[in-house]
Amino acid sequence: MPVRSIYVCQQCGAESPKWAGQCPSCAGWNTLVETVAPSGPTRAAAQRTRERATASIQPIGGVSSAEANRLASGMGEVDRVLGGGLVPGSIVLFGGDPGIGKSTLLLQLAARVAGQGAAVLYITGEESTSQVRGRAERVGAVVDGLGLVATTELEQAMAAIESTAPALAVVDSVQTLASGELAGPAGSVGQVREVASRLAELAKSGQTCVALVGHVTKEGTVAGPRTLEHLVDAVIYLEGERLGSTRLIRAAKNRFGSTDEVGVLEMRGDGLVEVADASRFFIESEQPPVAGSAVTIALEGSRPLAVEIQALVAPAGYGPPRRATTGIDVSRVLMLVAVLARHAGLNLTGHDVYVNVAGGLRIDEPAADLAIAAALASSLRERAVRPGTVLAGELSLSGRLRVAGRADRRLAEATRLGFERLVTGPQRGEHGPASNGGSIVTAGDIRAALVASLTEE
Repeated sequence: MPVRSIYVCQQCGAESPKWAGQCPSCAGWNTLVETVAPSGPTRAAAQRTRERATASIQPIGGVSSAEANRLASGMGEVDRVLGGGLVPGSIVLFGGDPGIGKSTLLLQLAARVAGQGAAVLYITGEESTSQVRGRAERVGAVVDGLGLVATTELEQAMAAIESTAPALAVVDSVQTLASGELAGPAGSVGQVREVASRLAELAKSGQTCVALVGHVTKEGTVAGPRTLEHLVDAVIYLEGERLGSTRLIRAAKNRFGSTDEVGVLEMRGDGLVEVADASRFFIESEQPPVAGSAVTIALEGSRPLAVEIQALVAPAGYGPPRRATTGIDVSRVLMLVAVLARHAGLNLTGHDVYVNVAGGLRIDEPAADLAIAAALASSLRERAVRPGTVLAGELSLSGRLRVAGRADRRLAEATRLGFERLVTGPQRGEHGPASNGGSIVTAGDIRAALVASLTEE
């Protein structure tokens, strides 16, 4: 007999037998969430639960670390974002826009883990096993040790995981599974939370790493209750333009590693492929410098990436001038436009301003300020950035340049790509030619930086 479901307010905790748009207790809107009604354990059951909890207490010195036994995913870019690989007993949520390649990526990871001799189970609720087999043939994922299960029932999926005890279990997707113990369709708030919580409990009780595929909303967040992201150990997003070939992997949450790392993949006909040299992938180093283009070295976690900033400044037509950006926060660009007008004498009031990060990358590092400002000034004055120059520095509202962290590391990456000099803010100590042949040029304010960066008229 199905368990009775109730609706619980996510703000005040009040319970209601039916859904309503407004909580009758705290008057909050859209806060009632469907959940399973507690069965009310007996006093004897509660006593047994306390005894088991007391018996399970262990000294921390006698507990082994699960991170020491990480399972390599077979893709270095994915392992970089995960913090070194998949952790046994963890649950990882992969999200992304429709058609971005989530199922393809998880199928490739499942095949590579199975190719290492580990048992892997792929549970699909959106496709049949024959459809998954067709995609597996296309991406080269037909390997021994990879099992397929097509079901939309949570209990059947859990039984398959418990019977095979795989090292990795992929669930595609969490919104397609439904529990028979809960009234409500698959994908509803209550069902998604119940499915995720029971799969997380199953993962924690053994050595199986569970990878969930999650749909995203129009706002770009994983569909379902907010508690879904709290239940999992890591939230990984696959980003990129659907019609483009570049795919970026980022961690919004990671209990076993950093959330600053980024992985770069390329979508091809045979699946997702790792990009061997990400910096060369995002810039056109063989092309001569043109007006409106500047290169910066951004640090994504421990990885330095060369990024090309493109800017177009054109006289505005009718109406107010436009400000549009891709890959950069528009408010940051508006601030830089004001700083250029106040401290560099470059008035962009009557011009349309467009700024783009080449390659589909998104950067939030303040050290990219100088490259953005130089690209804007280069486009307005129609003067290219000096050949062999990269820029990195945070621009303050007073027009002063602040130091860019790890300048030597940025210069080393720039020199490897064929650049010769790094223009940045004041550094502590003296800087001249570096051991790798490059040099660091310091500038105190935006005027001096533009003089050192742009070619002569």
